[in-house]
This record gives sequence, structure tokens and C-alpha cells, in this order.
Amino acid sequence: MDERYQVINDALEKIYADIVWIEESELRKSVFSDITIKEMHAINAISMYDHQTASQVAKKLHLTPGTLTATIDRLCRKGYAERIRGNDDRRIIRIGLTKKGRLVYRAHDAFHRMMVKSFLKDLNPDEIKTIEKAIHNLEDFLKEHS
Repeated sequence: MDERYQVINDALEKIYADIVWIEESELRKSVFSDITIKEMHAINAISMYDHQTASQVAKKLHLTPGTLTATIDRLCRKGYAERIRGNDDRRIIRIGLTKKGRLVYRAHDAFHRMMVKSFLKDLNPDEIKTIEKAIHNLEDFLKEHS
């Protein structure tokens, strides 16, 4: 059994590294070559239409508000994000994506959709349920340790 755990662990580590490498490589080759993979993940966390506060986005990314502020500053300068003042309380500033930000968000989402579709290819519904359970177990473990 220990050997199977090691095989799965090695595969997870390689998959994670490969996903990040491919995302970085594709970003560098694209019209979005001016952003980093960390900025791409910030764009993903900001999301398409949910204007969230910087604190909410920082929490999703496990970043300090200060670190996220620097990232948001760069994304705003590059034209991917914008700060939006609340109508009812002007002190509250929410983060939103610009048209350019939504475009890169959709491109990133399409990559992940293709990846998941490929991952689940040729699996029957019971096998997919097993994978979903395993992923939920992993998520629960990560929540406990974050």
C-alpha cells in the first residue's frame, strides 16, 4: 500500500508542477504575456462579475492584504482590474475585472475546462464519483492545514 501512496504522491506533485509550467508557458506566448501566473490566479480569484473587496480576494489566495494590494496595483496599471467604490458606502472599495481582465479570465477558464475534460475522458459516472470523493477528501485535508 505504501508504494501506491508514493505513486499517487509523485503523480500529484508532477501534475501540479506541469500545470503551473504550462500556464506560465502559455501566458508568455500569448497576448497576455505582461502578467505573471500569480497575477493570473489573482484575476481568477477576483472572478468575472463578483466585485469583491481586496480582503475577500486575499483570503481566497491565502495572501496578506498588503501583498494583494501590490498585485491589484499592478493589474490596474496593466488594465486588467479596476477599483470600484461602493455606491452606498464610498469607503468600501471592491475589485473588478476590466474587459481585458475578463478576456484573460475566460482564456484561463477554457484551459482548465479542457484539462478537466481530458482528465475525465473515458470514465464512467461511478469512476467520476470516486474521483470527486477523493478530491473532496483532499480539499478537506488542505482546509484543515491552511
